[in-house]
Amino acid sequence: MLKFTYTETGLHLEHLPHSVEDWMTLRVILSLRTGQRLIVERGTAAFLLPTNLIGLRSLELAIRQESYGTVTLTKSDAEYVEVSLRGTWICSSPEEIDGVFIASLGDRTEWLVFKLWRESQNRTSPLRR
Repeated sequence: MLKFTYTETGLHLEHLPHSVEDWMTLRVILSLRTGQRLIVERGTAAFLLPTNLIGLRSLELAIRQESYGTVTLTKSDAEYVEVSLRGTWICSSPEEIDGVFIASLGDRTEWLVFKLWRESQNRTSPLRR
């Protein structure tokens, strides 16, 4: 399972060993115990990857073999490709811009999405010079 956390400062991606159902069960229990409102909706999320990443071709192949339409790659310009995923949005309020998006893909596709996202973060970090 891939877990995207969206905040005012950006996006953080985690690759978790849980199934979506197991993670959601734990999240609902936490919400009930803390009295926090929980909004769950099916939806999509997207982020950009540089087109020059080694492994992008492997991701394209994995998507064709095991994604079942849950992830698509779209060239946005000469430098970036957009990765769009279908999954579930979780937040506390419809007005909030912060939230969590979870998606379940094939094992290889999940691993490649996570690996490429992490690599793109390392390349763009100002601390990595």
